[in-house]
Amino acid sequence: MSMIRDLRAAVRPALRRGHAAYDYDTTRDPSANSAVIDCAVYRDGRRVSEPVSPAEAMRRVRTENGGGFAWIGLHEPTEREFSGIAQEFGLHPLAVEDAVHAHQRPKLERYDDTLFTVFKTIHYVEHTELTATSEVVETGEVMCFTGRDFIITVRHGGQGSLRALRHRLQDDPELLAKGPSAVLHAIADQVVDGYIAVADAVQDDIDEVEIDVFSAPAKGSSRGGDASRIYQLKREVLEFKRAVTPLIRPMQVLSERPMRLVDPDIQKYFRDVADHLARVHEQVVSFDDLLNSILQANLAQASVAQNEDMRKITSWAAIFAVPTMIAGVYGMNFEHMPELKWKYAYPAVMIVTVVICFTIHRGFKRNGWL
Repeated sequence: MSMIRDLRAAVRPALRRGHAAYDYDTTRDPSANSAVIDCAVYRDGRRVSEPVSPAEAMRRVRTENGGGFAWIGLHEPTEREFSGIAQEFGLHPLAVEDAVHAHQRPKLERYDDTLFTVFKTIHYVEHTELTATSEVVETGEVMCFTGRDFIITVRHGGQGSLRALRHRLQDDPELLAKGPSAVLHAIADQVVDGYIAVADAVQDDIDEVEIDVFSAPAKGSSRGGDASRIYQLKREVLEFKRAVTPLIRPMQVLSERPMRLVDPDIQKYFRDVADHLARVHEQVVSFDDLLNSILQANLAQASVAQNEDMRKITSWAAIFAVPTMIAGVYGMNFEHMPELKWKYAYPAVMIVTVVICFTIHRGFKRNGWL
C-alpha cells in the first residue's frame, strides 16, 4: 500500500514537470538480471531501435519525429523496478499494484487512457502416468497496459514467454502497424491457443481415467486409487476453469464494444479469439461434468465391490455356523443324551454336518453370493 500512496502523490505532479524530472533505476541488483526483457520502438510496423530504456522509448515515441509506439516487456518486476515505469507512463496505482503482486483473476479495466488486461496462462505438465499427486496444469499471468502509443507487458511465472510472439509480429509489419492493440490481440490469441492445446491434453488424461474406471480391475487391486486420481484431475480442471471463465467477458467487450484504444480492424480479430475461448470454456465445463460422472461411477463400483465382499463374508459365516452349532449342542455334556453312547454317533454327526454345509454352499453359489 505504501507504493500506491507514493504513486498517487508522484504520478500527476511528475507528469506536469516533464521527462527530465524522472530519476529511476530499471535494473535489479548488479548481480541480478534486469526485469526489462525487451524495450523497443515501432513505427509503421517495423522496429526502429535496439533495446532502449523505457524513458528513452517514450522520448522517441512522443518527441522524436513522433508516431509509432513503444513495447516494453517485463518479467516479475519488483515494486522499485516498476514504480519508475509507472510514473513515466502515468499508470494507475491500483493497476500497478495488481501487476507487481500478481495472483489476479482475468479481467479488463480502463484507467483514463489506459487499458489494463490480465490473462492467466496455462501450461500442461507432462507426466508418464497420472497419479493422485500428479500436477496436470500450472498457471502463470500476463498483464498488459495498453495506451495510445505504448504497450507494457508484465509476465509472472516460468512459462508463457512472449519473445517468440514479438519476433512473429516483427515479421508481419502490416499487422504491427495497427499499433498497441495489435500486440494486445496477439497476446490474447496466443493465450487462448494455449488453452486449446491444454484442453486437448487434459482430454487424453480424462479418457485414460475413464477407461481405467470402467475396465475390469486387476486381481487384488482396489478402486480407491482411481478415486484419488479422479479427484486430483478434477482439482486441476478447476484451476483451468478459473483461468478460462473470467476471461469470457473481457473478450466480449474487446470484440463488441468500440474503444478508442483498439483499432476497428483489430477488433474483428478479437471476435475470433472470443469464439475460440467460448469453445474452450464449453470443453472445460464438460470436463468438470464428465469427471463428476466418472467419480460417481467409481464410488458406485466401490460400493458394489464392498457389497460383494460382505455377501461372501456373510455366506461363509452362515456355512461355518452349522458345525459351530452342532459342536455347541454336543458340548453341553448333559447326562441323558442318547447319541453319546451310540457307536455310530460321531460319523453320523460329521456326515450330517458336511451335507448341510455343502447344501448351504451350493445354494449361495447358485445365487451368486460365492
